[in-house]
Amino acid sequence: MEIDELINYALSLPEAEECFPFGENTLVLKTKGKIFLTVDLVSFPTTLNYKATPDDIIDQRDQYPDAIFPGFHMNKKHWNTLHLNRIVPSKFIQQLILNSYTLVRK
Repeated sequence: MEIDELINYALSLPEAEECFPFGENTLVLKTKGKIFLTVDLVSFPTTLNYKATPDDIIDQRDQYPDAIFPGFHMNKKHWNTLHLNRIVPSKFIQQLILNSYTLVRK
């Protein structure tokens, strides 16, 4: 998945908005004022942080040990960091984004 596809997908979710509260290098996507995704715009490969349930966090790290890691600068129990390195399928990434969005909207 390319970064522009990822951002467009996230922004297509109801009431999703983007901002740069941590500086111009980190895109933050929120819904109802709560963060559901952060994207490091200068890292290579591109990285993003997303929220998941504690059980899913561990399963995702086990499923993609070369692409999904404990959330960088985030609560490691509730956030993962994903490296966009072509290992993780686009449909799975979309599902991670949707799940993160859904958890935050509750």
